[in-house]
Amino acid sequence: MKTVFVLNGPNLNLLGTREPAVYGAQTLANVEQLCQAACARHGFALRFHQSNHEGALVDWIHEAGRLHAQGALAGVVLNAGAYTHTSIALLDAVKGTGVTLVELHISNVHARESFRHHSYLSGVARAVMCGFGVGGYGLAIDGLAQWQAAA
Repeated sequence: MKTVFVLNGPNLNLLGTREPAVYGAQTLANVEQLCQAACARHGFALRFHQSNHEGALVDWIHEAGRLHAQGALAGVVLNAGAYTHTSIALLDAVKGTGVTLVELHISNVHARESFRHHSYLSGVARAVMCGFGVGGYGLAIDGLAQWQAAA
């Protein structure tokens, strides 16, 4: 059974209360349930994490990279939050591990402030999803499953 890592960056622990007009009313626990159901549909194991600390996200990408090297990783869905626009460390972690990455954003970042338009991660992501709300997580896992089936 292959594993999917779903990693969430800073402030995503506030889902459901933080700017619900932008991010919706679903909580991070709701997102985890959605991801668990999507993984179950495809026969994947789920590793679901959130941290407000960049180094923790880097460590989880490294862990995913070890599974990738063993052929046991379906991919990583990463909602890096604000680190998307600032973190060369996350970029280097993805590049260094070679994991299949889906960059995910709940909102359409291109319809928001201009500083959100730049991503350090997009260039190393196999796909970038934004604007589907929390439903984008399930879509991202479905995409990983499609790639696994085609491999």
